[in-house]
Amino acid sequence: MMRKLIFAAVFLCLVFPCSASPDYSSPDMWAYYAEGNGGEADLFIIAPTVDMGVDGNMNMSLSDEKTKGNLVGALNMERGIFEDSTVMYSPFYRQMTFPVYAERISEEGEHLDIAYGDIREAFIYYLENINDGRPFILAGFSQGGQMTLMLLKEFFDEEELADQLIAAYVIGWRITDEDLEEYPHLKLAEREDDTGVIVSFNTEDVFVNDSIIVPEGVKTYGINPLNWKTNSTVADKSFNEGGCFTDYSGAIINEIPNLTGAYLDEERGTLKTLDIEPSDYSSSLFPDGVYHLYDYQFFFRNLQSNVSVRTEAWFMNCSLQETA
Repeated sequence: MMRKLIFAAVFLCLVFPCSASPDYSSPDMWAYYAEGNGGEADLFIIAPTVDMGVDGNMNMSLSDEKTKGNLVGALNMERGIFEDSTVMYSPFYRQMTFPVYAERISEEGEHLDIAYGDIREAFIYYLENINDGRPFILAGFSQGGQMTLMLLKEFFDEEELADQLIAAYVIGWRITDEDLEEYPHLKLAEREDDTGVIVSFNTEDVFVNDSIIVPEGVKTYGINPLNWKTNSTVADKSFNEGGCFTDYSGAIINEIPNLTGAYLDEERGTLKTLDIEPSDYSSSLFPDGVYHLYDYQFFFRNLQSNVSVRTEAWFMNCSLQETA
């Protein structure tokens, strides 16, 4: 592990001037630093895209305090899922702006290198200076999910670190056959309580066959957060413990029990909703029926329960191994 961390740090200095990189030894460079209601596990969570690139910028500036505030707000919309089970950490980073995704150029090039370079440096700092061997959850939504998957690919082929991973919530990003073939250490969740696995899904209406997250002709892999199955078994809305719609403070402004049922589409691998009216959840950023913005919120209570279940399972497995 140490050899890989040293190599990564050297790589960063070669690719980007070290003076231009965020100093993650400063708590000011963290949107969350040791936040939450405590717990024996940590959370390393990566924020989604909040910079709309209205000035033509392709990466967020870390001197843009307004956009940094929006980044914290976007994290707060998800924090209720994790905060009762973990101590939370989340870095500010020079994320790619929305036009990079709208133009479908988010998977290569300098804009990706800058964003992931920051995340990688923050994660290395977290491991070397904060974690102290504690189990942890990785999580991210949208661009945060993409960054989370990149961390999994680079660092989690090492057994020691993989054993600390409770689960990785790679939500709102795709996981393809190519990913699994190139990185065979990636393990997809297969049930409600397996650990060291990737929990992933992308929500859309039944008529959708293309999005900037899962383009037409691409198959992603995931799990249904209602019944925790990886096949196309339908889970009706009675399985939905509650969709929660939150504001930038994290407060729940509307909760709808039994909001919608869902099933995994056999061809696209996406999560298809059964009881959502597309016009009720329109967005200027995505076509009607692409529910990307609501991946966490439609299934909020199920995900909240699942974080607790997987965390408890990790500690139970650890206890059993110690007594074996």
